[in-house]
Amino acid sequence: MYKDIFTQLGLSSNEATVYEFLLKNGESSAGQIIKKTPLKRGVIYNTLSNLLKKGIASQKIKNKISYFKPEHPEKLREFAEQKENEFKKAKNTLEANLPTFISEFNLVSGKPGVRYFEGIDGIKKIINNTLTSKTVIYTYADMEKINQYIKKINDEYSKKRNELKIEKKVLLVDSEYTHKFLKNYPAENLDIRFIKNIRHFTAVMQIYDNKISYITLAKERITGIIIDDKNIYEMHKILFENDWKNAQI
Repeated sequence: MYKDIFTQLGLSSNEATVYEFLLKNGESSAGQIIKKTPLKRGVIYNTLSNLLKKGIASQKIKNKISYFKPEHPEKLREFAEQKENEFKKAKNTLEANLPTFISEFNLVSGKPGVRYFEGIDGIKKIINNTLTSKTVIYTYADMEKINQYIKKINDEYSKKRNELKIEKKVLLVDSEYTHKFLKNYPAENLDIRFIKNIRHFTAVMQIYDNKISYITLAKERITGIIIDDKNIYEMHKILFENDWKNAQI
């Protein structure tokens, strides 16, 4: 009856069976559980040991016989919260190592890795992907478009990047709006130059860590991609460095 709920919380099938039995029948010996469940003797003892370790069952001995009972169901909530925290830690570890895994995959497969993102949440993932960069981030951008569509995301990102002390070089559209905006903009870990004779970019490009990311900022759609490929990265890096030399300080 409750077995599916217990397995969704992270209990094994056997643990769910035994815990449900204890919940419905109360304090029981291993022998009683063996008689009334389809599980074998050895499995029952191993399962009871696991439930004790998880803190959702307890044991006491009477007349040299071990009896087991379920802990208060609130312990299930604590167990679920513990599993949730473990999952979050595992997810964070995965996120931190994912760029390395992708690079290894691309190296073996011989193909560039391309990931596609949509909407504000997708753009946030693209931008925050640079926060693991071990290289200086090279960026082409138009501050007017960034502030029009993703100002809050960019402000939060800039704060995190500064905390991590990740260096960034940015080539910006040379406009009256840009110069006015930059008067009060924090320049920590940031080097800016300007590209003349260009009206607007409706996209942002970032070059970092053997990757290139593109973000499209337009009314009709906000999308982006990350390309993970060393050769493409190296080409864009050379082009950026050439533009950087010729840009206005």
